[in-house]
Amino acid sequence: MKVTVVFWSGTGNTEAMAQAVCEGAKEAGAQAELLPVSAAPALVVADVLLLGCPAMGSEELEESEFEPWFEATLPALSGRKVGLFGSYDWGDGEWMRIWQERVQAAGGVMIADGLICNNTPDAAALDACRALGAAAAKG
Repeated sequence: MKVTVVFWSGTGNTEAMAQAVCEGAKEAGAQAELLPVSAAPALVVADVLLLGCPAMGSEELEESEFEPWFEATLPALSGRKVGLFGSYDWGDGEWMRIWQERVQAAGGVMIADGLICNNTPDAAALDACRALGAAAAKG
C-alpha cells in the first residue's frame, strides 16, 4: 500500500501532525512518503492520499500554496481514498467540514472524518494522527 502525505504548515503544528500520520502509516506496513505541498506534484500517485493544512483566515485553507495545489488536484480525487488533517487556533473546525465536503463532491472516498487539533498537537492528538496513518495503510 502506497500512502502519500502532503501538507502545508506555517507554525509547525500541522507539520508535526503530518510526521505522526506518516509514522503511523509506516508502522502499519505502508510505503509512505511525506511531502510539503511545495514539493508535491499536481498528480500524486498513491493508493491513499493524506492531506494536511491548518485553518487560515476565516476558517479556510492556506491560500497561496495549498489551496491552488488542492484545486488543481481536486479533479483527480474521484474514486481515490483520502484522509484530511490540520490544526486550528479558533473557531469550531468549519474549514475541515467544508474541505471534506469538497473532497466528497469531487468523488473522493474519505477513509475517516477529518482530524483536527487545536494549536500544538498533544500526545493524544499525535496518537490520533498515527491512527489515521495506520487506517490509510489498511486502505
